[in-house]
Amino acid sequence: MPSEKYRITDLGEKEIIKRLLLRSQNIPFKSSFFDENFLKSLSDDAALIDFKDNYLVATSDMLTRSKHFPEEMSYSQIGKKIVTVNVSDLAAMGAETLGIILAMGLPSDLEVSKFDALIDGILQACEKYHMALIGGDTNESKELTLCGTCLGILTKDKVLMKSGAKYKDIVAVTGPLGLAAAGFIVLNTDDKKLKNLSPEVKDKVIKHALEPEAQLEKGLLLAKTGAITSATDITDGLLSEIDEIINSSGSGIGMTIYEELIPITSEVKVISHILKKNKLKMALSFGEDFQLLVTVNPDKFEEVKKDYGLYKIGHVNSSGEIRMIDKEGKTNILQPEGYEHFKKLSE
Repeated sequence: MPSEKYRITDLGEKEIIKRLLLRSQNIPFKSSFFDENFLKSLSDDAALIDFKDNYLVATSDMLTRSKHFPEEMSYSQIGKKIVTVNVSDLAAMGAETLGIILAMGLPSDLEVSKFDALIDGILQACEKYHMALIGGDTNESKELTLCGTCLGILTKDKVLMKSGAKYKDIVAVTGPLGLAAAGFIVLNTDDKKLKNLSPEVKDKVIKHALEPEAQLEKGLLLAKTGAITSATDITDGLLSEIDEIINSSGSGIGMTIYEELIPITSEVKVISHILKKNKLKMALSFGEDFQLLVTVNPDKFEEVKKDYGLYKIGHVNSSGEIRMIDKEGKTNILQPEGYEHFKKLSE
């Protein structure tokens, strides 16, 4: 099919970004602020801008009311999330936060009290992540649309990137997976089907879905160890993020993960049992966990694991594929499934 017949929804976010980057390569970057890592970072979690001994780190995310914020999410929680998703990108690079610039598309009939709650959530998140709201813009929009541009800083010898995974590195995550998936599933399930679910479990998973937390402190600490060879945050799903690291690290890099090592909490297991959902799929493909996925120098892993509580889930192989060894010892080839912006809801 000729390219002019394709629509954005036929591509998905990752293909759109690849298309943008391919075209941008034809434009020469001539500036003292753009070095080799700047060019590499264009396909990473955030852009690295050369400032002598440091990098200024910049990232941007846009969220809309209908696509990214469930009805149950309060305006304060919406404000917190637009900050959190941006900070998570800085955490994945090992950067300290500086501030965030917010552009807001606001419906003309938005109640002032809800706008105030939105701003309160933004400011609370800024305080939590030690940063400032440093500017932005407002305009009228058919639906609430928030675009955040977050700035951070790091020293050049501490930068974390998606590229860099090496054969035999340990693959690890900073926390349990699937809690957000469980929360969104509960939010979209009739209460009658949840009668056997305890209020404590229900509240915990819903909180993870509606109030995600960026792993900023762990990102900063891990970057200082010198043991992390690659890193990214888990927003679109573990398999999708593994694929990102594989593609960024060069040919001959793949990963083997072990089903029995995937950190899944008792709450996720309970909900998967009650609602007959696949707990492994919740952990591997759903996303929104905001944990960090890292590869670690095997000689330094035990020390880093002890100090920062990493969960080992596998190792880097030379297959160029994502492989999972299940509980019976069978090896399966996995596809990088995960959340895709722009994709048709029916897919």
